[in-house]
Amino acid sequence: MSGRVNDDFIKKKEGDITSGPPSGRHPSGRLPYIHKVGKPPKQNLFKEITTTVKETFFSDDPLRSFKDQPKSKQFVLGVEAIFPIFNWARGYNLTKFRGDLIAGLTIASLCIPQDIGYAKLANLPAQNGLYSSFVPPLVYAFMGSSRDIAIGPVAVVSLLLGDLLQNEIDPKNVVPYQRLAFTATFFAGVTQLALGFFRLGFLIDFLSHAAIVGFMGGAAITIALQQLKGLLGIKTSQFTKKTDIVHVLHSVSHTAHHGWNWQTIVIGVSFLAFLLLAKYIGKRNKKYFWVPAIAPMISVIVSTFCVYITRADKDGVAIVSHIKKGINPPSAGDLFLTGEYLGKAFRIGVVAGIIALTEAIAIGRTFAAMKDYKIDGNKEMVALGSMNIIGSLTSCYVATGSFSRSAVNYMAGCHTAVSNIVMAGVVFLTLELITPLFKYTPNAILASIIIAAVVGLLDFEAAILLWKIDKFDFVACMGAFFGVVFASVEIGLLIAVALSFAKILLQVTRPRTALLGKISRTNVYRNIQQYPDAKQIPGILIVRVDSAIYFSNANYIKERILRWLDDEEERIEEHGLPKIQHLIVEMSPVTDIDTSGIHALEELYRSLQKKEIQLALANPGTIVLEKLYEAKYSDLIGDSNIFLSVSDAVLMYAPKTSNIEEP
Repeated sequence: MSGRVNDDFIKKKEGDITSGPPSGRHPSGRLPYIHKVGKPPKQNLFKEITTTVKETFFSDDPLRSFKDQPKSKQFVLGVEAIFPIFNWARGYNLTKFRGDLIAGLTIASLCIPQDIGYAKLANLPAQNGLYSSFVPPLVYAFMGSSRDIAIGPVAVVSLLLGDLLQNEIDPKNVVPYQRLAFTATFFAGVTQLALGFFRLGFLIDFLSHAAIVGFMGGAAITIALQQLKGLLGIKTSQFTKKTDIVHVLHSVSHTAHHGWNWQTIVIGVSFLAFLLLAKYIGKRNKKYFWVPAIAPMISVIVSTFCVYITRADKDGVAIVSHIKKGINPPSAGDLFLTGEYLGKAFRIGVVAGIIALTEAIAIGRTFAAMKDYKIDGNKEMVALGSMNIIGSLTSCYVATGSFSRSAVNYMAGCHTAVSNIVMAGVVFLTLELITPLFKYTPNAILASIIIAAVVGLLDFEAAILLWKIDKFDFVACMGAFFGVVFASVEIGLLIAVALSFAKILLQVTRPRTALLGKISRTNVYRNIQQYPDAKQIPGILIVRVDSAIYFSNANYIKERILRWLDDEEERIEEHGLPKIQHLIVEMSPVTDIDTSGIHALEELYRSLQKKEIQLALANPGTIVLEKLYEAKYSDLIGDSNIFLSVSDAVLMYAPKTSNIEEP
């Protein structure tokens, strides 16, 4: 603290310290005043803890709307908090229903062929994919807070689930494999529900955007490679169960002479070209968004009709053969809640649940921002978890928000989650009436639909932007990408998580510091690397610390400041400049400090004392200053060496050489 503790403002003149007006300059215009740093009031420990807990877990103040409300109103608000449909349904009208109806029918035409293909990607019967677009969307429509997200199976989660499940049980053992899938779905839902209920949604933010871009891109390549089996007509027994590019391409080349079917290739490649063309048309002109939306269903109808009338299945064209008719049968009794598969199902469910949750939250936030409304992340997790728990009891596997379907839902003009109800209604009719018609649907068309769908997961623009902005982010992106492509989905996910945490640790343990200089004709001090014209003050070294000071980085910050000092002393000796007598640490970016940080500052002070250099702190925040006073650090360096700003410290130490100019 500069000057006497009770003075509001002080100035330096021949060693005399007197109070003055808060103008920053004496009325005569000769001598400047230095503002005093206020000692913060001591905080109540209980209040500080409750404030921290509230900001961490209840920053949205979920009970705010319940305050000062009668019991009946609180009950209604409680029901609406769990089931948002009872809130927005009061303002629902025919105009909104018209938009939701069109959107629901549009995404239904897209989801039905995709669901059949994604179920095969998870090594499950085709009907399980349709089941997962019937019950989960209905549950979400009542409990979800997003207006635009379309619920159902997605490619990445289907691939991940299939890859993890087949490592435990051979998909040929249909019943135990399905039981393990349902159990994993149950634990995926429990994980999502627990994260939302205990308000731990911030944990999924530890998976960085860069890692997700790389993981999704790698998954897209892997999914497309897996579809070569259906696209080329290779028999399942001749195709590898591994997902990495090396084994897949080896299987493809090994079967080139005797395992491919030319009729299948013609069907697959022709319709893939049609689907990609439809996608291109929809991307070029937003008015034709419905073209890529209905293209998969058109492809299924046309290809199924062609196979049926030509009986191409007798010439080796693989077909779906049979989709079980009827809506979701109960599966609560099929869950592995005891035995050796319980732990395995839990591990698979946690991984799949977090990936599904990350994708859904990202999609929900994206479209909420586009329509300028808010979604509650914790409510979303509870809704997604509830729908997957209920889904696991009704023969569904992990469902989440689909970006492609959500985009179509948004462009089709949906207003509320009723579009999901409409979609579920169409799937219901399909399961009850239409499934026998899919008997002659060729597997090649499903492969084409999946390949066309996952093309959008390859975000080249995002990867290029990562390279331009942050090289470490790009490394994290590529690490996750190559991990998925050359190892497995599980390894790629592990690399994505590891690199995300590595970046956090690197930023925490090795924070940035900067040398500051004075911008000409101002009282502003900035990084001399960013502003080469900024002038350093003779005899004074000014260093800024751009991070909280904790046990993880305290020693590094102390040593980095001393290295700055050593480098400057070498430069000064070479150029014959005045010796450094004062070191000012700009602490405005330091949001917090712990005992290790204070201990490091004490060591820094003692090291500088041996060099006969005075340490000063500029603009420490309330929390930091309070802890420094509690630790008696202010007594160590002296109140007069804690300043409101860098300019005040410079005025105190070198009023003549600083030559403060009016802007």
